[in-house]
Amino acid sequence: MTTTTRSIDTGTNELLCEVHDRVAIITLNRPEARNALSDHLTPALRTMIRVCGEDPSVGALLITGAGTAFCSGGDVKGMGANTNPTKAAMSSDERVADLQERQRLLTGALVAVRKPTIAALPGPAAGAGLAIAMACDIRIAAESAFLTTGYIRVGLSGDYGIAWLLTRLVGTSRARELMFTGEKVEAKRAEAIGLVNRVVPDASLRDEAFALAKSMAEGPAIALRYMKDNLDEALAFDFATARDHEAVRLIKAAGTADHREAVAAFIEKRKPVFGKN
Repeated sequence: MTTTTRSIDTGTNELLCEVHDRVAIITLNRPEARNALSDHLTPALRTMIRVCGEDPSVGALLITGAGTAFCSGGDVKGMGANTNPTKAAMSSDERVADLQERQRLLTGALVAVRKPTIAALPGPAAGAGLAIAMACDIRIAAESAFLTTGYIRVGLSGDYGIAWLLTRLVGTSRARELMFTGEKVEAKRAEAIGLVNRVVPDASLRDEAFALAKSMAEGPAIALRYMKDNLDEALAFDFATARDHEAVRLIKAAGTADHREAVAAFIEKRKPVFGKN
């Protein structure tokens, strides 16, 4: 089978993006700053989430970090610098509205992507970086990685939906502990409490994360989209409503070419080849 790799211009060297075998690999590329968010990286990341989420040639998104970190969150050294004169001149209400919009277009957009999303953590994920990882469907961590909310250490309360995401992953009591203490959670413990799905040797992280993303990217796109809808609704609706909505989506999926191909492949004892719905 022929494989293709296509690079996407992100507008900055601080974020890299390429599509390989229907997997969009988005790499935060500020290794000297542990891939901290910046005025260049963050807007580019928002754009790539939207572009790759809407691209029919992309079946899954894989977000990772260059070097030995995933993302250390906000750039703490620049927090008190007021280097952006436009933001420095904003009123409190304007700053709130600005942050709400930036959050909506980053973790909000990432949660809304109707394709499988995977975060591969080669090292620390902290603060907003942890929120980005948790906004993905699945997290794979290298053995040397750790995760931390980190906000208490800089006297902040949290952003990018971290409290909502954390509570749904690890439960109310554990989420409060992690927010109030800001402790570093080593990869193995993160796996044990459900903060990450898998822990793998550092050297094999990228290969294993890509293999998982590729297997999902090759899957039936419509069925995967409906699965995400069902799983999202499981957190919001009562059982009867969620069950009824599942039935609607299953009947729709049963009418797709992907379903017919899956049945034919099962009968013929071969691997199905799904279309790019």
